[in-house]
Amino acid sequence: MILPDTTNSPRRQFLKVLSAAAIALRATSMFASVKKPVKIAQFDANGQRTGVVEMERVVKSDAEWKKLLTKEQFDITRRGSTEFPFTGKYNDNHADGLYHCICCSTVLFDSKTKFNSGTGWPSFWQPIAKENVTVNSDHSAGMVRDEVVCTLCEGHLGHVFDDGPKPTHLRYCMNSDSLKFVARGSQPDKSRPSSADNLKTSVR
Repeated sequence: MILPDTTNSPRRQFLKVLSAAAIALRATSMFASVKKPVKIAQFDANGQRTGVVEMERVVKSDAEWKKLLTKEQFDITRRGSTEFPFTGKYNDNHADGLYHCICCSTVLFDSKTKFNSGTGWPSFWQPIAKENVTVNSDHSAGMVRDEVVCTLCEGHLGHVFDDGPKPTHLRYCMNSDSLKFVARGSQPDKSRPSSADNLKTSVR
């Protein structure tokens, strides 16, 4: 018996077109999500809030990030790795200043909210602005945790737990390699991408 050739049947062609359209729609949706502007709070060198601006996310290829970051910084911020406890340079840092994202220089934490958690990672009881960090559900490592990422570049920072001190009872457990400390009153390293480069409009 000779079976009919259905490789080019109208139904098969329709399914191919439908599949291609679904893939294209998914890709378009992902691209739109990446390019969707986000609101970022701005601060001066002394940590005083100056307003909120709407910005396009910082998006780079792995090759571009690797040119800007050390291997450890790349593995943590772009791959979600974690540094070993008590090894990060900011775990015992007690200087006064601001902690910026190592990838895009967004201001993330103020040293005034840093505390000694005894965990071996720099810990804060709140971010400098809720707009500047995003919390996602993390199901890796066989557990459910709340992952903290930089809102502007989506770089992995660490996790947040509910065992912190007053007034928030939160512990933002961060990786030193995700952060760049800048003494209060000083300007951040201009060799890093600046959040100002992606500025679109002032919100307030």
